[in-house]
Amino acid sequence: MQEFLLGLGAMLTLMFARVPIAVAMGLVGFVGLGLIRDWNVSMVSVTSIVYETGFSYTFSVLPLFILMGNFVTRAGMSNELYRAAHAFIGHLRGGLAMSTIIGCAGFGAICGSSIATAATFAKVSYPSMTRYGYSDSLASGSIAAGGTLGILIPPSTIMVIYGIITETSIGKLFAAGILPGIVMTLLLCAAVLYQTWRDPKAGPPGERSNWRERLAALRNVWAVLVLFVVVMGGIYGGVFTATEGAAVGAFGGFVFALARRVLGWRVLFEVLAESAQTTAMLFVVLIGALIFANFANFTTMPVELKSLVAQLQVHPVWVMVAICVIYVILGTAMEELSMVLLTVPIFFPLVTSLGFDPVMFGIIVIVVMMIGLISPPVGMNMFVVRSLLPGVSLGSVFRGVMPFVAAECMLLALLIAFPALSVALPTWLFGR
Repeated sequence: MQEFLLGLGAMLTLMFARVPIAVAMGLVGFVGLGLIRDWNVSMVSVTSIVYETGFSYTFSVLPLFILMGNFVTRAGMSNELYRAAHAFIGHLRGGLAMSTIIGCAGFGAICGSSIATAATFAKVSYPSMTRYGYSDSLASGSIAAGGTLGILIPPSTIMVIYGIITETSIGKLFAAGILPGIVMTLLLCAAVLYQTWRDPKAGPPGERSNWRERLAALRNVWAVLVLFVVVMGGIYGGVFTATEGAAVGAFGGFVFALARRVLGWRVLFEVLAESAQTTAMLFVVLIGALIFANFANFTTMPVELKSLVAQLQVHPVWVMVAICVIYVILGTAMEELSMVLLTVPIFFPLVTSLGFDPVMFGIIVIVVMMIGLISPPVGMNMFVVRSLLPGVSLGSVFRGVMPFVAAECMLLALLIAFPALSVALPTWLFGR
């Protein structure tokens, strides 16, 4: 364990020195393995990880879902989801903020990225909330918090990465995210109601839509529903694998963008370039994390951690609570991808040895990632919203997200107390 702690300290030192996280993890993993084993072994290990990651068929699901998300963003589906939610609840106090959250939930079902969801709705919903006199804290907080639904409601890139590195069924993870995603959407809307109850001026009601306008708004979201049902239904029904489902989704997004005449040659090149850039970033971080995880395994850290817990005779639930606390603390200083890649290889063997379901743990990890995305001081979604809304102060964003952080902590407690919330649906669809 001493070697691992020294390696972890070295990696954190490099990170605080502003060395990119992928370089820090990869360098420490390479040097650490070379020092405790052999430099030739370390070189062969790094070469093998780079080759197998780059040519893995399983990993191809990542760029395909990213491509699907970029196509549907260009097709303007986010605007239609927001307008549909707005038509039904926009007339309520705080209704525009709740419409934003519901729109984010729908967009997350075809996007899979938290940051992309928050960035999209900062452009889509903030102008409407400003026009009706919403406070900056409620408007920015609802956008930042709603964006976190992008990694909980399937398909989710974090779910895919967790499934790959732990060899857990991606289809089961997708199914496990549906019920918590619905509950989380309701809890975030409840947080809006709480804020407008305390300060009615923060979210004044908008205009009431008649039923003709509501039905017209619903008719415009059929593309989103079709794409989600085809991709998720195909995966759950065993028609195709998660990778094949991602390919179908990417093609479907391309067809919808083409049919709406928003996909010229220039836009197509931009979509492909953006998808390639995001994929390259993910793969570089992933390779660095796998190199560090390989070093951690050679230090026998996971085995020693399991032995320590067994000696202390701590109840498994308290171990899970402690892990969640560690994640929340890390989430205030690290972004979610680096955190999950760094910690899951360490905690996963311990959690499974205690009898916890790998799918349940995956959903818990994702919910903690969500909390980290909107937790000061470096919650990524807060800074994305702040950069896109230059008229809103960072203090307003910080104040706005705190009730939503409490709502997400409530979901975390429910998942630990009632495991069926995350495992019931995948068990019913796929069996044990």
